[in-house]
Formats: sequence, C-alpha cells, structure tokens
Amino acid sequence: MDRFRRRCGQFRGLAVFMVVSVGTLLALAGWVRPLILWRRDGMAFSGLEVLADTIWNLPAAFYLFAVWSIGRAMGQLSKGRLIQPTLASALRRVGIALGLGGLASVFLVVNLLRLVKPGTGGYLHFDVPGMTLGMIGGALFLLGRVADQASRVQAELDEMI
Repeated sequence: MDRFRRRCGQFRGLAVFMVVSVGTLLALAGWVRPLILWRRDGMAFSGLEVLADTIWNLPAAFYLFAVWSIGRAMGQLSKGRLIQPTLASALRRVGIALGLGGLASVFLVVNLLRLVKPGTGGYLHFDVPGMTLGMIGGALFLLGRVADQASRVQAELDEMI
C-alpha cells in the first residue's frame, strides 16, 4: 500500500508539471507573444487575433482541467483517502471536463471563430479525437455516478448488518 501511495504522489507531481508547463506555453503563445511582438516590432496589435487564439485553445483548457482533476485524485489517494469516494468524484470531474472539451472542440470553436474571423471554417468541425474524448468523458461521468450509487447501496447494506 505504501508503494501505491508513493506512486500516486509521483503521478500527482507529473500531472501538476504537465498542467503548469502546457498551460504556460499556451498562455505564452496566445497572449504574451502578441504583446511582445507589438512592443518590440511595432506590429499592429489585434485583439481579435488574441481572442481567436483563446477560442482555439478552449478545448485544451478543459483537457488540462481533466489532467488536474486526475492529479488531485492521485494526491488524495497518496494521503490515504479512501479509494471509492475519491474514484467516483474523480470520474465525474474528469468526465465532465473531457465531455465539455470534446463539445467545445466539435461545436464551439469553429462557430465562435466564424464570428470573430468571418469566412473561416465551416459550421461543424469533424474532430474525431475531440468526438472520442467527448464520448469517453460522458462514459466516465456515468461511471462516476454508478460508483456513487454503489457506494450508497454498500453503506445501506453495511447498516443492515
């Protein structure tokens, strides 16, 4: 059990590193780089370009939240929290994050980009990885609810005994 907790702690560290590093790179590329170019080269600053980059990175924000949620659950397990409630909660949070990221990738991004930059993109972006992550997210959310239900039934049975 100690080895499992140690591994969970290591995984939490990896998740935090991933979220911080990837999140920082996305922020630098989408928000800081245009400001640096504007200040350094006198290039025209386009708020619409920054908004377009933000919209483009919207699914990534949801996916990074999913990774953060997994890391949080691993951190709780490394501290000795019970597996069942931690797993159920993590499944729900990760499921929602992946589902929303998939929905954003398929439906929101292309349509919002069309509003910001007329003439770009179609009405629907057939992003197969986004669709897959969205479906997996929905399934994980449902599994989290089933795990919660099983926990409640187990508690009732334990009370009867």
